[in-house]
Amino acid sequence: MRYIQIPDTDLQVSAICLGTGGMGSSLSQDESFALLDAFVEQGGNFLDSAKVYADWLPIERSASEHTIGRWMKRKGNRDKIIIGTKGAHPDLATMDVPRMSRQEIAADVQASLEHLQVETIDLYWLHRDDPSRPAGEIIESLNAQVKAGYIRYLGCSNWGAGRIQAAQAYAALHKLQGFSADQMMWSLAAIDPAQIADKTVAVMDEILKDYHTHTGLAAIPYSSQAGGLFQKMAASRLEKPSPMYRMEENKKRLQRIQRLGADLNLTITQVTLGYLISQPFACIPIVGCHTLDQLRDSLSAADVTLTPEQVRFLEGA
Repeated sequence: MRYIQIPDTDLQVSAICLGTGGMGSSLSQDESFALLDAFVEQGGNFLDSAKVYADWLPIERSASEHTIGRWMKRKGNRDKIIIGTKGAHPDLATMDVPRMSRQEIAADVQASLEHLQVETIDLYWLHRDDPSRPAGEIIESLNAQVKAGYIRYLGCSNWGAGRIQAAQAYAALHKLQGFSADQMMWSLAAIDPAQIADKTVAVMDEILKDYHTHTGLAAIPYSSQAGGLFQKMAASRLEKPSPMYRMEENKKRLQRIQRLGADLNLTITQVTLGYLISQPFACIPIVGCHTLDQLRDSLSAADVTLTPEQVRFLEGA
């Protein structure tokens, strides 16, 4: 397993981050523990969770965080795991109403600490943005949690480039901690953002990518394999793709993936995840695996390195 240091932190994370959205919900506790065990055995140490996972189901609230907390308690391995979790998500019944006040952030942090059974969260993400609230006010709220010892480093998820820049500028001016990483929807799949139903989601676009390239801010993308889009296309198992995927372009991208894979003796998974890992800034893709075979397949990409020319070829440049 290759490890990557998130810039301006002491976090040495595995090149692949394990997403845990289904743990304790679509995956039983035993299945979740088996995946977590296998991830660690193969060198993984970086987990991504959220307080809201999977509150849309009639089960235990914050099932993912609770499952991770029970697993770490059983294994006694908290010191070997880098925990990233997200908070300040809108209530699911009122997604158009942000929850980004200092009190709401503090309450979510405390809840996640309790669920995970930890004293400090290594990387705390704001799950959404509230564009109506000044970025500086949000940075102040997060730094209060850092000062209290509840959070080590800060991240933003589903923020636009302009908002990130404003937050970073405020943090620098006031000598506060800014964001160490950014989490967005990003994969090799071509998408039409206008077709994404959840308008609070941010995708990697050219403006945001340029910002990461010029600042070196780490990217930790979710949906990094577009739900297995290219694997399903190659196996003729894609029945009804989401309208957000630009399928004519993705057919061309699949051809380029297969051509490069044949040249380099790489699988579709290795090419698609290798594309992200090989960006000119630190990029650690999140993989959402439901089986041990999927996990092994995803982790096989951890040591893949593509050249800038190969990255551009995959994009069709």
